[in-house]
Amino acid sequence: MKYLCTLITKRDSNTGLGRSKTSIENPSLIHDFKEITKMRLAISVVFSSLAGYLLGVDVVNMKTLILLALGGYFMVGASNAFNQIIERDLDAKMNRTKNRPIPAGRMSVTTAFIIASLFTIAGVVILYTINKQTAMFGAISIFLYTCVYTPLKTMTPLAVFVGAIPGAIPFMLGWVAATDDFGIEPGTLFALQFFWQFPHFWAIGWFLFEDYKKGGFFMLPTGKQDKGTAVQVIMYTIWTILVSIIPVFGFTGKLHLSILAAVVVFALGLGLLYYAIQLFNKMTEKAAKQLMLVSVSYITLVQIVYVADKFLS
Repeated sequence: MKYLCTLITKRDSNTGLGRSKTSIENPSLIHDFKEITKMRLAISVVFSSLAGYLLGVDVVNMKTLILLALGGYFMVGASNAFNQIIERDLDAKMNRTKNRPIPAGRMSVTTAFIIASLFTIAGVVILYTINKQTAMFGAISIFLYTCVYTPLKTMTPLAVFVGAIPGAIPFMLGWVAATDDFGIEPGTLFALQFFWQFPHFWAIGWFLFEDYKKGGFFMLPTGKQDKGTAVQVIMYTIWTILVSIIPVFGFTGKLHLSILAAVVVFALGLGLLYYAIQLFNKMTEKAAKQLMLVSVSYITLVQIVYVADKFLS
C-alpha cells in the first residue's frame, strides 16, 4: 500500500500534456467510467462468479446472486482503476493504452483514486453481507492484483503466475458465496481457471509483444516470442484440459460432471490445444491472437457446460 500511495502522490508529468487534440477528445463520462473499470473484463469476471455460485447452490437466492454480481463488479473495477493509476506513465507509452482516461488527460489521478477506493469499500461490504469468506477472498484478490501483480509486471515474467491467483478467484468465489465453505470443490474451480490463464495471457503477451516492450512489460515466460514460450503454452493448456475433466471421476466432492459433459469439455479442450499447437508451429502474432480469442470462448463455454450439466443431468 505504501508503494501505491507513493505512486499516487508522484507528480503526474506524463498524463496528457503535449498530446494531439485528437488523442484528448473528450468521450462521455460513461465511456471513461467503463474504461477506468474495464467494464467488459469486469462483466466476464462476474459471469465466472455467477457460474460458480450456480454450481454450489442448492436453491438459487436471487438476492445473493445480485449481491455477488454487484460486489464482484466493484472489486474488479477497483482493481482495474488502481492498476491504471499505478501504470499511468507506462500506459502513455503503449498504443493500446495511451487513450485510457488517465494517460489521455481526461481523468485526474485523484478522481480515479476516489473511484477505486469507493469501489473497494462497496465491494467488500457487499460481499461481506453474503458471508465473511466471500469478502475475505474478494479482498485478497484486489490486494494481490494491485499491490503484488501490478508492480511485478515490469520486474519479472513470473508476474503472470502471481496475477493468475486473483484471476482464478472469481470462479471459486461463487461457490464460496453459495456455501460459505472452501474445500475441494471451489479448489477445483480455482485450479481450472488458474491454469487456463497461462495460455490466455501468454497469447496476449505474444501478439502485443512490441507494444508491451514500450511500457517495459515482459509477459512471456522466456521473455521472447520463441519455441520455449510456445512449449509452455502447450503444457499449461494440457494441464487446463486435465483439471477440467477431474469432476467426472468423483474426486471433487459435490462438484460433479456427467460423462457426456466431460466429453464436451474435453472436446473444447482439444480445440484449445489445437490453437496452442498452431502457435508452436507458426510462431506468428496471428496465431497468438487466434489462441487468445479461442481461449476466451473456451472458458466461457466450459463454465456454461458445467452449469448446464448440473441442472439438466
